[in-house]
Amino acid sequence: MPAAPPELTATADASISSRADQRRALIALIALSVSAFTFVTAENLPGGMLTLIAPDLGRTTSEIGLLVTAYAAVVVLASVPLAMVTRRLPRRIVLVITTALCVVGSLWSALAAGYWDQMAARVVTALGQALFWAVVIPAAAAMFPPHVRGKMIARLTIGNSLGPMLGVPFGTWLGQQAGWRVSFLVMSAVSLAACLAVAAFMPPAGGTQSDTSRGTHPSMRRFVVLMTVTCLLVTGGFAMITFVTQFLLEVSGFAPQYLSLLLLGQGLAGLVATFVVGQVLDRHPWTTMVIALGLMIVAFTVLQLLGGVPPLAVAGLALFGFAFSAIPPAISHLNLQVAPGGTEMASAVSSSVFNVGIAAGSAIGAGIVASVGVQSIPVVGAFFVLLAGGVLAWELSRSQRVPQPV
Repeated sequence: MPAAPPELTATADASISSRADQRRALIALIALSVSAFTFVTAENLPGGMLTLIAPDLGRTTSEIGLLVTAYAAVVVLASVPLAMVTRRLPRRIVLVITTALCVVGSLWSALAAGYWDQMAARVVTALGQALFWAVVIPAAAAMFPPHVRGKMIARLTIGNSLGPMLGVPFGTWLGQQAGWRVSFLVMSAVSLAACLAVAAFMPPAGGTQSDTSRGTHPSMRRFVVLMTVTCLLVTGGFAMITFVTQFLLEVSGFAPQYLSLLLLGQGLAGLVATFVVGQVLDRHPWTTMVIALGLMIVAFTVLQLLGGVPPLAVAGLALFGFAFSAIPPAISHLNLQVAPGGTEMASAVSSSVFNVGIAAGSAIGAGIVASVGVQSIPVVGAFFVLLAGGVLAWELSRSQRVPQPV
């Protein structure tokens, strides 16, 4: 048989190479999503095992709770400085280092001899997370062509959703069965697998689809607006998230044995949101934010007015879980567009702002519960979301040109 023309052979080789690169990119994306899962789980795991860790380390539950607070504070303070220090390093190397820190920090937590030893382990893990979130979105997006980046970012954030929905409950259950140290050992092992996969499959800078180091439609004004909206949305959301179990018990009247199932339902609704958002985010990123914001207001309204009716409380909780889980991928995708400078720095600022919102929401929620009662939490959350909606509406109405169709 005559040999195939050289140009056809070259085309076939290029097609095979492209498919292989796509498989590598998808495996790397899964590994990064697993890393996100381990970081989110590691951050919140002590909160689920307060009563297990406290007597073992000879501390009160409130002191163990500070392990979570300190972790968040490190992420807020370290994200931007670490992004500046490492901005010239290849993203693949940075991501391997950050995921390795999660391995070391989780193992250290499992072996910690005392409270301050445990605190040091938490700081190490938090430093890894601070840098991880500064780099992971631009790095993940660069592995794929521009028209599917929103979908891939949404898939990456599946790890975020599974952390509180699966990781923390499973880690808490495992700690109850085998001891809290075993939970951290398992997290370290999962982190190690993800770290090795990132090292093996993450493409070098030259193997990425295109450069994502700068915003595609840079705008300092829009970035400030996006950060303001982020802080307000997260503050309102975490006022509810922090006290959702107390709300379900005292306002909705559920028995304690149903709480895990209710929270699982909220988490599943959030997981569905990541898939739905991935289908529309590339074409309508700003509209996605507007719709998610509107759904949050509807959810808060249902919970405030009808939260005492158990079936409607379940519906409101599921809608809240769906709406809130749409926010992180939308913010991450918009960061890549409006970043006024480097996208790593924009992601670092976004991570810090997000954690400021978490802390503010928890603190404001605590004040409302102590002074007025948990029944008022939804209206407080709605207030902050409405403020975010006002800022977003002002920006979109005054803008002559938007980065993407709305």
